[in-house]
Amino acid sequence: MTRRRRRGRVRAALLGLGLLGGLLGGAQARTVKIISADTLELRQVDDQELVIITGDVELRVDDDVVRARRVEFNRTRRTLTLIGAASYRSARDGQNLSGENLVVELGQEQVTGEDVLISDSQLEIRGQEIERIPGQLRATGGYFTTCARCGRTPNDFAFRAERLLLYPGDRLVAYRAQLLLADVPVLFLPVLVLPLNDRERQPRLEVGRDAVDGYTVQADLPFSIGSSTLGTTLLRYYQNRDPSLGLGVSLRSYAPLAWVDRVNLYALANPRPVGSSGYDLDLNFGVRGRVPLELALRDLDYTLGVTRSDIGRSDTDPQRGVTNVTFGAKVDYPLYTAEFNYVNRFGPEPTTALSAPLKLPEVTVDPKVYTNGNLSADFRVSAGRYTGASNPLSRSASAKGVNITTERLEEQHSLAYTARPWQNADLSLSNTFTGRYYGTGARTVQLNLGATLTQRFNTTNTFSVGAGYLRTEGTSPLAFDALYGRTLSAPLSVTLSTVPVRDVTFGVSYSRDLFLKAEQQPPASFTLNVNRSPLSLNASSTVDLYARELKTFSYSATLSNTTGNSSLPLSPTGTAGRVKAAPRPQWPSTLALSAQGGYDQTTGPRPFTVSATVNGDVRTNNFTVSVTHNVSTPVINEARVNYSLSRTSDTVLNPLTFSGTERLLPPSGQIIGDASLTWRGRYRLSTAHSLYLTRPAGATSNGTLSISAGTVQGSATNWNVTYGGPYDLVRGGFTQPTLSGSLGATRPGQSLALGATLNTPGLDQPRTELSRASLDASWQFGSRAALSGRGTYARTRSGTFPDDRATDTLTLDPLRLSVGLGRSGQPPGAYLSGSLRQTFTWVDGVRQNPAPLSPVLGLTIDRCCWALQAEADLGLRRYRVAVGLPGQSFYPLFDLTGDGLNVPLINP
Repeated sequence: MTRRRRRGRVRAALLGLGLLGGLLGGAQARTVKIISADTLELRQVDDQELVIITGDVELRVDDDVVRARRVEFNRTRRTLTLIGAASYRSARDGQNLSGENLVVELGQEQVTGEDVLISDSQLEIRGQEIERIPGQLRATGGYFTTCARCGRTPNDFAFRAERLLLYPGDRLVAYRAQLLLADVPVLFLPVLVLPLNDRERQPRLEVGRDAVDGYTVQADLPFSIGSSTLGTTLLRYYQNRDPSLGLGVSLRSYAPLAWVDRVNLYALANPRPVGSSGYDLDLNFGVRGRVPLELALRDLDYTLGVTRSDIGRSDTDPQRGVTNVTFGAKVDYPLYTAEFNYVNRFGPEPTTALSAPLKLPEVTVDPKVYTNGNLSADFRVSAGRYTGASNPLSRSASAKGVNITTERLEEQHSLAYTARPWQNADLSLSNTFTGRYYGTGARTVQLNLGATLTQRFNTTNTFSVGAGYLRTEGTSPLAFDALYGRTLSAPLSVTLSTVPVRDVTFGVSYSRDLFLKAEQQPPASFTLNVNRSPLSLNASSTVDLYARELKTFSYSATLSNTTGNSSLPLSPTGTAGRVKAAPRPQWPSTLALSAQGGYDQTTGPRPFTVSATVNGDVRTNNFTVSVTHNVSTPVINEARVNYSLSRTSDTVLNPLTFSGTERLLPPSGQIIGDASLTWRGRYRLSTAHSLYLTRPAGATSNGTLSISAGTVQGSATNWNVTYGGPYDLVRGGFTQPTLSGSLGATRPGQSLALGATLNTPGLDQPRTELSRASLDASWQFGSRAALSGRGTYARTRSGTFPDDRATDTLTLDPLRLSVGLGRSGQPPGAYLSGSLRQTFTWVDGVRQNPAPLSPVLGLTIDRCCWALQAEADLGLRRYRVAVGLPGQSFYPLFDLTGDGLNVPLINP
């Protein structure tokens, strides 16, 4: 047997064994798939089953990848021991672990090893001993740096520590650490915390000076407690407040105790504003967890929340000093689900109506749905003591104040039964009920009884009879569950749906309420649908049978040969006859006529619209004419023409499409339309207009008219030229026409956008001049230099011709040149840039407020793991320097202006 065939069989055997091993160990097991290996050996050592895998071994542990020369798979302990040099790729954290003698515990998703190198998108960590568990990584004798991904040697800065704790995506904590610059020790730190990506948990120090508070200091200092708690200490200082010092904490803890999954805490005691003494407190405390219970389908879930917000509130704010407490627990047993809810507030009594009720407490029991054959029953009971806004409809509740406290018992049930009493008949019975009973003696009831019997005839015909009883009564003392209005109804309904002849459906429905007078009964409704070629008709109406009046009527009809298919007539026995059917008149395939309208008793006849469409041999060729007539006025509201024509003789070499719309609005005397001619889907000639046939009083034109030519938008290179503007039908010409054009081109690393508008002579415009121009371009020269710029020019006039004055404005925003500096073949390590943002103004050719050019020069040093920016504004004589670290935005170091030196850390 060849070595290749032997390896293939080994891979197949190992894959099956790996999949079997992945199923062992319960719900927390991980699936191990063997991708490649050379040899396989099974051993029994001390009652433990070992699988020895050697060769070029590659394993998949779920989505993680393991590579080694020798792997010992202990199926009893659920561990993988990687002998010698090996690597482990974590898909969740994006980390690569490479080292000697790695041990992977499948049950706890833990990795340990010696002389391990760990790298991800931000850090490189080396350690004598490494232990990785979900959400945390521990190392002893460690070396870490954020410069490793740059590929430079030596690293710009790094740290060496006796013990490391890494929380991926959050922070790195090092104990007894040394700061290394170019791998040379320069500073010793007992504890070092390096923030990573989470901006909310970045350290912060702000020193300022306020006219009221005096000097102020805000400091946020991260910390960690053990391996499960991450937090930030909040320090606040205000010179003129009494007291001056504020203190707080923000932390989150993951599974700190048994039955606790997550703890969040934000608490800040802040000094009150000047003029008051004491503290304002902001508090947000939350706990979420699970408690295992025997016989329950799942663990008991609970949540606890405590909130208070005083900072920034005035002394008269009703929410000041109020602490809100919420607690909820839910458990699911085979026969029922139970909930416990507690919602309360502590502090001053509310003086206004509560927006949400307090539950002091509330208990809910929801048995599982009971089914027996066609019968189903669902019950739910809740009881509790509530404080909420008083129902304004209850005089006894309103007399006790804006809020009321009372007990409440709520019972809900839903019963349903279905049966088939005889052939082609369906019977449905239902009963839903909600009853609420209050400690004040009040009660509310919502009852809904229903029964429906449906009989089918010949499959397509149905007849239904329904009866119902609806009762809503009572007044709740609480506003949140108030019932508005009293309902007492007993509707009887009849519905018929039939197909009297082929391709025709007819329906009628009528309902009568036993508690309503004859004149209050709802109208009967009728529907008719015809779908037999060439006719398609949809009509509906409602009729008041008591008054014998037509309430509403609407219809839509279309004549065309595509509305349905005819079939052979049926013989007396019901089968398709052999006698040849009489020929029917055929509707022209190119013509479709449609009409729609209606009637409403309150408004009278609805507008009547009739349209005719002529279709060509292909769907893209059509011509439609429609007219809408207001029968009540009577006038024609709108006449409309739509057309679309495509040349089909040669759709590849010379495709031509002509389309457009024209609308005439007689009430306003306005004509609106557009037309376009497109060639090969790329070039288009179009026109658009919106004109009043009679010029409005005080206007100098009848509307706008334009014509344009260019390419269809969306191509890499596109252009467009448009001529038009306001047009006067009385004088027969454009009043203030313009000629505008645009050009856009995009290439890899290059872009260009040009635009210009030229005023041309018209009836009210004597000059030809450029009124607006714009340029937006960028050009990249290789990987080291780039030039970009955006500029606009505009001309406006004030006064009366010929004594009017021209104002020209040129805006550069910005014009930028950047050059990258560095060794050939490596990414640039520094960038030089120059930009110009300036506006120039001329009045009648004379420059206003002349000033020299004011470019801004910049230098950016990009070392991957740190960056520095320096900026010099020559016009403002302003010089700034800022530094940035991984996971942080640039922080300003100093700002030098003509007024002096500003250090943001001391005086922001």
